[in-house]
Amino acid sequence: MNNMNKSTCNRRDRGFTLIELLLAAAVFVVVGGAALSLFSKHQPIFKQQKNLSGLNIAVRNAVSQLQLDTINAGSGYYQGINIPDFPIGLTIQNNTTTPCNTPSTFTYGPNCFDQLNIIAIDSTTPPAHPSDNGSNCVSTTSSILFANPVNPTTNAQLAAHYHNGDEVLVIKSDGSLMTTAILTKDAQVTGGKVQLQHNPTANDGSNGSDPAGITTYPNNKLGVSFCPADWIMKIVPITYKVDTSTPSDPKLIREQPSGSTNDVVLAEQVIGFKVGAIVWNSCTGSCVADDGSTYIYDASTYTSGGVSQAYNYSLIRSVQIELIGRTTPKPDATYKYRNGFDGGPYQIESVSVVVNPRNLTMNNH
Repeated sequence: MNNMNKSTCNRRDRGFTLIELLLAAAVFVVVGGAALSLFSKHQPIFKQQKNLSGLNIAVRNAVSQLQLDTINAGSGYYQGINIPDFPIGLTIQNNTTTPCNTPSTFTYGPNCFDQLNIIAIDSTTPPAHPSDNGSNCVSTTSSILFANPVNPTTNAQLAAHYHNGDEVLVIKSDGSLMTTAILTKDAQVTGGKVQLQHNPTANDGSNGSDPAGITTYPNNKLGVSFCPADWIMKIVPITYKVDTSTPSDPKLIREQPSGSTNDVVLAEQVIGFKVGAIVWNSCTGSCVADDGSTYIYDASTYTSGGVSQAYNYSLIRSVQIELIGRTTPKPDATYKYRNGFDGGPYQIESVSVVVNPRNLTMNNH
């Protein structure tokens, strides 16, 4: 009996048998393989969700910046300048070419996207009054515009603010007419006034070299004759456009005037940027009222009171901005997903927002 107990104890002291070890290893391999298989199946889903989350954040941040700038469109008033209804706050360049992308390569060209210009007055540059070389009204169809500063600003101080390439807005004191010009040289003090040399406007007040797009096309707010009671102001437009220099990765850019170091990329992989507008309906009496709830995505079709108002950005009262971004394309055969927007092998995120610029809506006609 004692010998049997001793033999049993000795077997237990020797540990696991080879068969037990092999069985344990086999179980470990099976469980580990199942875990790795599960991980490998879910890793693409995790990356997909991570990419979509990053896209969501980028698109929404871009739209937030767009909202902030757009709601302040037309801002920049000065103490003593009484313009009851500022005539311009933003301009829109609509691209209506279709199709504009290449589905086989998942690339987008420049004609796929709109451009939005937010107009604001440079708050660091004092306002001035326009005149000719004497004391009469001046026509912007000439290439010279003289400016009289408002006290206590001196001629030298005013001239120091204007440089070659700057854009000026010349506007009637009641906001009824305006035009823009691009300076072709730095300002200088001449004959007790500040001389602003600029590219002349056409006889209808339009200016084909207007980067802000205010006077690219004639509308009923453009003029060429401005008098000493009117105003000259330096504008600093902010442009939102999509850079397609890399067609496989279009980028939404927030661009400021030439020479600025503040241009930034707001979002990459942008495949949609459209801006629509609702314009003021001046219909009275028996005229046919326009639809005041449909956003127009072609500036050449603006109408008011049944009358064509093509490119008349002074009538804009509300804008709708649509931005669409995508995750990085995965054209390999293993990625089966295709989105419903353009059928590409990537996910998309779309945001649409309506903005009413406060300086354009608080003094409606």
